[in-house]
Amino acid sequence: MAVARRSVDVLVVGAGPAGSACASHLARAGLEVLVLEKAQFPRDKVCGDGLTPRAVGELIRLGIVPSALGWARNRGLRIHVGRRHYAMPWPDLIDQPGFGLTVKRRVFDQFLAGHAVGQGAEIDFGANVVAPLWHGSRVSGVQLRDGRRFQAPVVVAADGNASRLAVAAGRNRLSTRLLGVAVRSYINRGNANADWLESWLELWDGPAGHSHLLPGYAWSFPLPDGQANVGLGLPDADRYRGVDLRSLLRTWLANPLTARQLLGIQSDQLSISQSGANAQAQRSGDSAMAPLLIEPIRGAALPMGFNRRPAYAAGLMLVGDAVGAINPFNGEGISYAMESGRMAAESIISAHGRGLVGRRADRILDAYNQQLRREWGGYFWLGTHFQRLIEHPTLMRLAAHWALPIAPVRQLTHRLLAHLIDYPGHDGYDRLLNLLIRLAPKA
Repeated sequence: MAVARRSVDVLVVGAGPAGSACASHLARAGLEVLVLEKAQFPRDKVCGDGLTPRAVGELIRLGIVPSALGWARNRGLRIHVGRRHYAMPWPDLIDQPGFGLTVKRRVFDQFLAGHAVGQGAEIDFGANVVAPLWHGSRVSGVQLRDGRRFQAPVVVAADGNASRLAVAAGRNRLSTRLLGVAVRSYINRGNANADWLESWLELWDGPAGHSHLLPGYAWSFPLPDGQANVGLGLPDADRYRGVDLRSLLRTWLANPLTARQLLGIQSDQLSISQSGANAQAQRSGDSAMAPLLIEPIRGAALPMGFNRRPAYAAGLMLVGDAVGAINPFNGEGISYAMESGRMAAESIISAHGRGLVGRRADRILDAYNQQLRREWGGYFWLGTHFQRLIEHPTLMRLAAHWALPIAPVRQLTHRLLAHLIDYPGHDGYDRLLNLLIRLAPKA
């Protein structure tokens, strides 16, 4: 007997930030939206847990009031280079708010999914999509592991960096695009530097100054409960496949200078605070600093700079990690996930008036490809080549030790790496960065 099929306007596979944002915008416009999510929420997700002003701006576009959420608010980014640090407030922009937030992904994703339901979307948790359904050469729905089938004129793949749907449609990862990798855990940090996201630009695979300098960074992002998300990442997983990032994170945390900067305590206090914990560390097989970690170290891949093409074709639209919408400069993905979800929704809403299926509707849906490249193509190209440059240790050290102390260079770099630029620009930084992005080839 044939399995019953249900039809909706749009199927969204995945209820992460991209899928939930897309579903919210679609449902608010009156479309019938079904989100299929394989996990049961709340669930953990490997991430830095930081929302930059770009991501906060997307919350506002969803009709959410950030100040009512109770999440940790931050003023900007604090960068460490050896014993020096530079506090860089988020810029005062017209297009984006002037603050960031931090919240664990298990909280954030559940909130966004609930918001989508509040807008009128339906979410089916525990729905494991195993394959697309086809009508000729067009994706027309999905099949679940339990045998259920759902149909829709448009299917949105928000199913993460491995994207089973994208692969089934022949959209494999482009080997020429960066695939970053990161690991993270949590520590109890109290109120130390709670107003700032923090990053450490020098990652050594051994003693500082006497080992290899790696082209990545470490971070500490303060959370509302006195914990902090701590982690580190590298921009090219293929090139640095031999680097044990979990051991590197433990080594970085065990450095007395790092620990003092993280916890805001003196060297003698540090040795006292660790004296009663070393036995537990030895039992667990971790380094002497391992008791700082209150959760296991977990890792994730970061597909950057559009690593799948096309973003739309033949009924299947890719958003978030599925299309590689991660910033190559800094590995940020949440804001681009939500933005791509919004842009996908806008294309679908426009095409809805023309029936969602047919040549005229497909022309509108296909414009999503051009919109992504127009919005981020030049910027992602610059970010990819920036990462290639800083793979050279000499350039990395020159930039960190000689360029960053110059205030205008620091401000320009901050706004470039965080992608915080008004368009059209209202100051010289904006105008210069917009010119660079406009002249760059499109990724």
